[in-house]
Amino acid sequence: MSSTRLVAQTREIPPVDDLLAHTSAAGPVAWLRRGEGIVAAGDGIAATVRVPAGQDRPRAAIIADAWRQLVQDAEIDDPVRLPGTGLVAFGALTFDEDSSATSVLVVPRAVIGRRDGRSWITLIRAADEPGFAEVPEPQSFAPHWAGRVGPGAQTPQNYQDAVRRALDEIADGSYSKVVLARDLAGTVPGDADLRRLVRALSTDYPDTWTFAVDGLIGASPETLVTTHARTVTARVLAGTTARGADPEADAVASADLATSAKNLAEHSFAVQSVLATLRPHTRTLTASDAPFVLELPNLFHLATDVSGELGDGASALDLVGVMHPTAAVAGTPTDAAVEAIRRLEPFDRGRYAGPVGWIDASGDGEWAIALRCAQFADAPEHESGARAVTAYAGAGIVAGSDPEAELLETRVKFRPLVDALA
Repeated sequence: MSSTRLVAQTREIPPVDDLLAHTSAAGPVAWLRRGEGIVAAGDGIAATVRVPAGQDRPRAAIIADAWRQLVQDAEIDDPVRLPGTGLVAFGALTFDEDSSATSVLVVPRAVIGRRDGRSWITLIRAADEPGFAEVPEPQSFAPHWAGRVGPGAQTPQNYQDAVRRALDEIADGSYSKVVLARDLAGTVPGDADLRRLVRALSTDYPDTWTFAVDGLIGASPETLVTTHARTVTARVLAGTTARGADPEADAVASADLATSAKNLAEHSFAVQSVLATLRPHTRTLTASDAPFVLELPNLFHLATDVSGELGDGASALDLVGVMHPTAAVAGTPTDAAVEAIRRLEPFDRGRYAGPVGWIDASGDGEWAIALRCAQFADAPEHESGARAVTAYAGAGIVAGSDPEAELLETRVKFRPLVDALA
């Protein structure tokens, strides 16, 4: 990362109807929900923090400290003062400290945002540059394209075998819960306009966090942590079932989920994990007494909302570092579950199930868990001219889990990406 001092200037602008038209087609950078959010305008980068494997400290802590240094040295002019204005950075971190993938924090040269009916632009440059770079004009979307994905390193049969091994280890008392994932691998055209994928996900799943950061694109229903004006919130999701084919079947599926001992146990592990990690950093912390059923277009989740008042100077990235990985994406106890994932999954998760989001100069931000997502290669492969893509989906395994049912759950969770790619 460069130590260059940054200058950021935010100004309100006329309403922006289509944020995605302003970001890069080949490498979009975006954070969207319910039609609002922020995007990197064009593909210019003012600063980047990249943290590879092999560090002597957690990567989230390294990135949090690097961001504090950037903010401390920055000159910020922000009369708009809405969440997402001023100096901001987008981040995507690895699930596992041992992952060979890189955790990244990116500060674009220009950010365009929309919230509460207001729009703005933030321009960012190095202090020794003579002026801000020209902001690219919005670009029309390239033609529709289709991607192809198929079984990856973890085949359906091998996935069920991994679930059986996990159930044996749970019965032996090695751990109480583990989240096992499988992958789909494929390609998209080398010149694919990836904004089309982001748009499809944000349109079809408007209540999720739709994100695009450094080739990681997805639509996550799970908030890891959000901080704003000393308030911290999180939404815990664990326990899932597919939706029914009609209203009657839908009602039965929802009721079965809400009363399922297996799913309620899985959910309880996840909630307690979040409360335990947030409690040392808060003055007050509350969670709903019982989970509610969150309705998404293709499935139901058990969900619990957590909120509190921060009691120390922790930034959103500091909280990301202490909260991740939660029981919802790793298991319980955490260390034993992560070790089981390393043994039972035949691939490196990279940034799948890792933290993804943004942070501002005050330390506030919005961070989700990178679910329902795919990682795109940096560039087309030399011979084929196609761009490689790997998608991921997982399910929580506890005593009473059924390997075939868990496989079905991953298929349901793959649907948003597979449909959007097609």
